[in-house]
Amino acid sequence: MPKRNLTWLTLSAFAVVALLASACQPAAPAEPKVVTITFTQEPDNLSPLYTSMWFSAITRDLWNVGLWDFDAQNNPVPQIAAEIPTLANGGVTNDGKTITIKLNPKAVWSDGTPITAADVQFTYDMVTSAKNAVSSSYPFADNVESVTAPDEHTVVVNFSEPFAPWLTLLFTANNDPVLPKHILQPVFDQAGTLDSAEWNRAPTVSAGPFVFKEWESGSHIIFEKNPKWWGAAPKIDQVFIRIVPDDAAQEAAIKAGETDIGVFLDYSQVQGINDSGLATVVTVLSGYDEGWYLNLRDGLGHPALQDVNVRRAIALATDRAKITQDLLLGLTEPPATFWAGTPPYGAPSLQPYPYDPDEAKRLLDAAGWTDSNADGTRDKDGVELVLRYVTNQRQIRKDVQAVVQQMWASVGIGAELVNSDILFNSFGDGGPLATGAFDIGEWSDVGSFPDPDTSYWLCSQIPTADNPDGFNYEGYCSEEMDALFAQQAATADPDARREIFFEIQQKMVDEVLWIGMWKDPDLWSLSTRLSGVRLSGATPFWNAAEWDVAAP
Repeated sequence: MPKRNLTWLTLSAFAVVALLASACQPAAPAEPKVVTITFTQEPDNLSPLYTSMWFSAITRDLWNVGLWDFDAQNNPVPQIAAEIPTLANGGVTNDGKTITIKLNPKAVWSDGTPITAADVQFTYDMVTSAKNAVSSSYPFADNVESVTAPDEHTVVVNFSEPFAPWLTLLFTANNDPVLPKHILQPVFDQAGTLDSAEWNRAPTVSAGPFVFKEWESGSHIIFEKNPKWWGAAPKIDQVFIRIVPDDAAQEAAIKAGETDIGVFLDYSQVQGINDSGLATVVTVLSGYDEGWYLNLRDGLGHPALQDVNVRRAIALATDRAKITQDLLLGLTEPPATFWAGTPPYGAPSLQPYPYDPDEAKRLLDAAGWTDSNADGTRDKDGVELVLRYVTNQRQIRKDVQAVVQQMWASVGIGAELVNSDILFNSFGDGGPLATGAFDIGEWSDVGSFPDPDTSYWLCSQIPTADNPDGFNYEGYCSEEMDALFAQQAATADPDARREIFFEIQQKMVDEVLWIGMWKDPDLWSLSTRLSGVRLSGATPFWNAAEWDVAAP
């Protein structure tokens, strides 16, 4: 046989051996599927007990779902609960004062420990404990008489009176989702509080399709697929939340294809993002409206704000229609009331305060605020009418501050502009809203959407050193208003309840308790490689386990 044929046969043999060896080698692991989300504001905390911040709340459907969440049509869907309590299934009593919740026996914490009724009862105990300086104990402290666990998979909630908003306020992702007792009870027993628990920033045991892995402050937060998740297995492996410094940085990342989900977008960004071809902006009604909250706490807010005519003058001196036209491209408008974005509860007969600087000047003159020292700013009894106008670092809010400062100057009101990185921190963490270190605060908020209930403006919800929890940052307290809020909460009939809210809104407009800046539905961007995302206005990431991304 010729030598060259022997060589060919030898090489062929080697090739066969190589192929066989190659076939025995394990396949290279697939690239992990990662969804990247950009946050322009870093959460101040992850524990639902210690933050009121939206950027924290929206993460919970990733790592700590509620008893139930709300789908894209804002209908409740069971998560830890086996079913939604109703009159028909015996979960709600005829008098509306008792709710019985059956838990899903398959539900487990991310370490494999079963989630039981004892965890729900423990959560209630922690929310209401005076040893924990929580952001708010509402509605548990005000409306709930007891939360009991008759067996491992049954929770019974007893209200002092019928409580119409229970579906949006009982252990949902937005409002005190269930805490792992086996992890946090030892911490509470040893420290006497959960205020400084490591779990607050590193909840490595939780109940969601993903579980916390890492938080590098100023950079990112990572959640990874939870292998113990009892629902359908997540299609992606990781959610990577990138912290970016401002709106411009987020927009650049979206246009470069480096972000799958952009959050809390501004109207001015919509066209550019849509034109990029890499993402599309979607609008989701969530009840949010941007507004001004006026600090009426005696000794903390500016004394001029105690006068309703001064408050009215501030509204009349601000051309909010021009602001929405010039800075928000006319794509939205000022809301008349706090509930304008929560149909059908917004009062249709009420209109936003008009722009009337001449009337603003007349009201200020009549209230005794004049420029006695000719420095361009009004004063009274030696006090200058300079208001601390406080918000966070969001660029659109900074832009609005600058415009408003000029508008106010034309009627003799001064503005000290403050942009805080810790705007929404709790009282114990020195948040300027909670501690009353502001005169006019600007942010976007909503009631218990899709329910209209809110704890704002309740006397019991004014945060103080002795009572640090609560969202009534304005410090407004009225027996009449408290009675109206109690009445609506106990009213099951939707039409009758709506009429009560109309009355509440009329009172708020008359007393100038809230000044609407612009209607603020959620604007999200979704990358073209992303699929399966169905955003909810109430609990946005409710179906995160269904998200998927196209292969690179």
